[in-house]
Amino acid sequence: MIDELQVVDDPARTAAAPAELQALLTDEIFVAGRWERGTGDLIESVDPSTGVVFATLHGATAADVDRAVRGGLQAVADTGWADLLPHERARVLYRIGDALDRNADLVSALQTLDTGKTRTETKALCVSAANTFRYMAASLETMTGDVTPSRGPFLTFATWEPMGVVGAITPWNSPIASDAQKIAPALAAGNAVVAKPPVWAPWVTLFLARLAQEAGLPDGLLSVLPGPGRVVGEELVSHPQVSKVTFTGGTSTGRHLGSIAARKIMPVTLELGGKSPTIVFPDADLDQTVAGLVYGIFSSSGQSCIAGSRIFVHRDVHEELVSRLVAATERLVVGPGGDPRTQVAPMITHSHRDSVAKMVDDAVAGGATVLCGGRIPDDEALAVGAYYLPTILTDVRNDDVICQEEIFGPVATLLVFDDEDDLVAQANDTVFGLACGIWTADFPRAWRVARAVKAGTVWINTYKQFSISTPFAGLKESGIGVEKGREGIRSYMHQKSIYVDLSGRPLPWANLQGEER
Repeated sequence: MIDELQVVDDPARTAAAPAELQALLTDEIFVAGRWERGTGDLIESVDPSTGVVFATLHGATAADVDRAVRGGLQAVADTGWADLLPHERARVLYRIGDALDRNADLVSALQTLDTGKTRTETKALCVSAANTFRYMAASLETMTGDVTPSRGPFLTFATWEPMGVVGAITPWNSPIASDAQKIAPALAAGNAVVAKPPVWAPWVTLFLARLAQEAGLPDGLLSVLPGPGRVVGEELVSHPQVSKVTFTGGTSTGRHLGSIAARKIMPVTLELGGKSPTIVFPDADLDQTVAGLVYGIFSSSGQSCIAGSRIFVHRDVHEELVSRLVAATERLVVGPGGDPRTQVAPMITHSHRDSVAKMVDDAVAGGATVLCGGRIPDDEALAVGAYYLPTILTDVRNDDVICQEEIFGPVATLLVFDDEDDLVAQANDTVFGLACGIWTADFPRAWRVARAVKAGTVWINTYKQFSISTPFAGLKESGIGVEKGREGIRSYMHQKSIYVDLSGRPLPWANLQGEER
């Protein structure tokens, strides 16, 4: 995943945003409860479907990070946010979820304009975000500490307390849902949050801050600071008064931020890259499987950390599966996110599209065969957008670069297997361990392979289905820590153990009476 500034100097490549969105595109950042013009780098937001600039925004600086962190600490103290009863904090989170519901059409339109995603997807992401705030509110209301088994004449408790200020660095590929998955549990835990949205898609996070403010979240508990990672992100992780950072993005950036956090002895949650295997056994329902494979890799234009990009097919069904898969892929509708017919929308930027195209070209030069796609569309109506056709490659090896490195685009590789043990070895032969899909009618085999594959999430006869109540985590270089579920709240809290004496007697070691031993 990539996070960088893009500046377009050609005035001919600018256009006004739709009228209903213009009021949301003000040149302001949100610092400790105050809307103000940033003094950092100029961010130019480009519509991926047209390549034109629709808004500009002055980003945040390192000084803004410091003001936001200090303001967050002051807000926690002044508002008593951390000391409110759980149901009182939950009441605000419920209202934020309801505000997202009421404004779902605006959120969806804004995110489609900013990221190029289809309206179907961005509407679903908004619904997911609203449900995340409500789930975290409900979990907060019913969360308990633990009375642990006593090992002596004392009562023991395990309790959980807020950390203070949390930094949340969110990705460009699903902003509003990722925002909610970090901000909602961190607020529920009693913290203040300083969010750094991606420079390629900052607007929906800024709108979320307005909705949170209108819902009654006390000023200062949330700041939103768009800006380049080298400025805002690094300062957020380095700041001595930030107690935790949660980051979703590329593995190389996550490794760098993690090293900064390690020097502070600060906990982090890192949700990073993936190169997820999807496995087709000979007894799989091929109609169901093809639908799942196509959705698993080509939805979101392949710009997903969990994309099912390595497709392993048993030799016995390889020929039929490939024929069906290619036919289904070629039927996908490529177009702008605002067109209700579109299934595969443009990529986030032209530069990212070009990096995906280069990876495919390099694979072909190395011997891969393109079964479909493998190029920019010929359609003149799509010529100005950041489009790339859904692509399937064969004649590749699992150790090829195209099968080992995250592409983050609509590109799948096909590999053949005969033996289950060899399959598992190949599936695990990657530095990543984020997700896996298994297609089979044999439940014992599905369970066996699901346990053997090193991945944080495994889907059996489905793919890319999520529940906010179910934890999400990665193994190996796919990340550290857990998001979602009840543990999603506790990941933003410190654990404390409390011992209460029940004996009423002095500890014998002190020998208070001066007796000889």
